Amino acid sequence: MEQDSKIYIAGHRGMVGSAIKRKLESRGYTNFVLKTSAELDLRNQEGVAKFFRENKPEYVFLAAAKVGGIMANNTYRAEFLYDNLMIESNIIDQAYKNNVKKLMFLGSSCIYPTLAPQPLKEDSLLTGLLEETNEPYAIAKIAGIKLCDAYRSQYGCNFISVMPTNLYGHNDNYDLQNSHVLPAMLRKFDEAKRNGVTEVTLWGTGTPKREFLHADDLADACLFLMLNYNEAGFTNIGIGEDISISELANLIKGITGYTGNIVWDKSKPDGTPRKLMDVSKLHAMGWKARIGLEEGIRQIYKEVFDK
Repeated sequence: MEQDSKIYIAGHRGMVGSAIKRKLESRGYTNFVLKTSAELDLRNQEGVAKFFRENKPEYVFLAAAKVGGIMANNTYRAEFLYDNLMIESNIIDQAYKNNVKKLMFLGSSCIYPTLAPQPLKEDSLLTGLLEETNEPYAIAKIAGIKLCDAYRSQYGCNFISVMPTNLYGHNDNYDLQNSHVLPAMLRKFDEAKRNGVTEVTLWGTGTPKREFLHADDLADACLFLMLNYNEAGFTNIGIGEDISISELANLIKGITGYTGNIVWDKSKPDGTPRKLMDVSKLHAMGWKARIGLEEGIRQIYKEVFDK
């Protein structure tokens, strides 16, 4: 991928896509072809076909997706399956038809079976049942991996897939109805502190364990893999360490300066008991995350809330 190669980032205004764009710009890449969701509905087959015909990108980062936390995943099951299937199918097919040199598909750690051995190795894919609350999203992402592999096998396309762990960072979603756990906690604790609320209620038991990667680290890994990885299947991207949800809550409580109590609503779902990525494959290639969790959360809290 040359400095002046034409690069299309699908989802360039989202947390992941914008992080990839910043990383590429910092490394001297300048030739981007970009469309907002208002300008191009990626679910529309003809619209995507027209975009590829007219713009002819050489490299594609497929970071566009319909995403959300447990509530959103479990409520909008049809949209999470349909929208994501359409987005990835349209882009991957048009990348093939328009001779894209290389495409990277970004998935999610939710593709793994609920009770897969920890840490999660790439070869655990499709070895068991998925977590019920986000099954539609997971199935869509699995389909994206298999679609990339099918085009590679049948047509020789250099389409690769990467599976990030739970993410946080710039341009995250802080809507309490459909955001992920870390940004939702940041907003809840910040609002409780500002409003003098004496207790904050969080979903579940607090016992599940999760791994969190800063989006800037993900972007760095994506560029590294775009330049160095050309294989079928997929590669995990993570930090290799996890933390319980209750530990995360107390960490964010301290960072925000909230002094009230935490109450756990055990009637609400916990989701998968644990999701820790095995990143030995990525480490063996020579890449490791750099941003620690507390450092990263403090940075985001200062940027978004502590003004």
